[in-house]
Amino acid sequence: METVVGDLCNGTAERWDVRVMASNDRPRTVEERCGDVEVVRVAAFGSANSVPLCPSLAPRLWRERADCVVLHEPNPIAGSALFLHTPARRLVVWHHSDLLRPWWAPYTYGLVQRALYHRAECVIVSSPNLAASSSLVRWARRVVVIPFGIQIERYRRLDGRQRAIVATLRAATAGPRALFVGRLVYYKGVDVLIDAMARCVGTLLLVGDGPLEPALRRRAVALGLEDRVVFAGRVSDEDLPAYYQASDVFVLPSVARTETFGVVQVEAMAAGLPVVSTDLPTGVPWVNQDGVSGLVVPPGDAGRLAGAIGCLLANPELRERLGRNAAARASELFSRERMIAAFKDVVECAVSAPELIGSRVAHADVS
Repeated sequence: METVVGDLCNGTAERWDVRVMASNDRPRTVEERCGDVEVVRVAAFGSANSVPLCPSLAPRLWRERADCVVLHEPNPIAGSALFLHTPARRLVVWHHSDLLRPWWAPYTYGLVQRALYHRAECVIVSSPNLAASSSLVRWARRVVVIPFGIQIERYRRLDGRQRAIVATLRAATAGPRALFVGRLVYYKGVDVLIDAMARCVGTLLLVGDGPLEPALRRRAVALGLEDRVVFAGRVSDEDLPAYYQASDVFVLPSVARTETFGVVQVEAMAAGLPVVSTDLPTGVPWVNQDGVSGLVVPPGDAGRLAGAIGCLLANPELRERLGRNAAARASELFSRERMIAAFKDVVECAVSAPELIGSRVAHADVS
């Protein structure tokens, strides 16, 4: 969510007066300017159920004056404040995911969300699958699909330092190589991926860290994969494109609908990699389309996952064809420029003529 918000704000600041209000990670409020964007990081005094405790956010938000407020959901503190008072004529909600944890959230804050979604001039989602599956989005009066976008070229054109990283990775690992990028948390399904690699040839590169890393390392050792599963840890944004270019296949084995889109799939597609992902009831199998940009398998099925990975690793012609399709799909639907253009259209239409949203937002059309 943070990366998307940053791109949207930076991409519209030349045209609009953009001000961001978010929680800080410490008990003090900081106001700063990031390029052309004003950012207010409101003091937070710890958190409860991953929700930052920001008692001063509501009064600060209510003092703002704007033509439009864009609320990125789920966001219980800001959403509750806007439910009580919205300091703008227009409200737009960008729905990133349903709130699944704790179990009682849909029955408490969910009531606030439904009211906000119905009040908003428009609710934005990142995929048609999310629009169709979300119980919250159904409360919206108008829905527009704007896929997340990235800077496509940064995953295709490597500089000398990045090319050196590619060479080092290839020299240090046995090919072919499957790549995972993401947090090592329960819903990513990395345990299933490690189990699948026991039935495949080659090396698995795991980029990212998280609380499950010790257990996953033990699992790899127990399966005799300590030499074929590389825990690369956290990799900088500057170095990450090299990991995609050094790999042959990208895998997103997520097992829960907490995974609503999978931007890492787009990064891999931009780099020309075929993707193996799971058939979740979210935007994941819409981003990576089975037989077009990669292969899609049932979540949590190590055997089917191994079959898809093995099929691509053993078939260079199929890998190349799906990789070309993936790169073309990334360019067509998932560029940062396209996302920002569609967002501008939606917000400006919401301010001037909300009843025309949809008919005017040509950039947001997707297939």
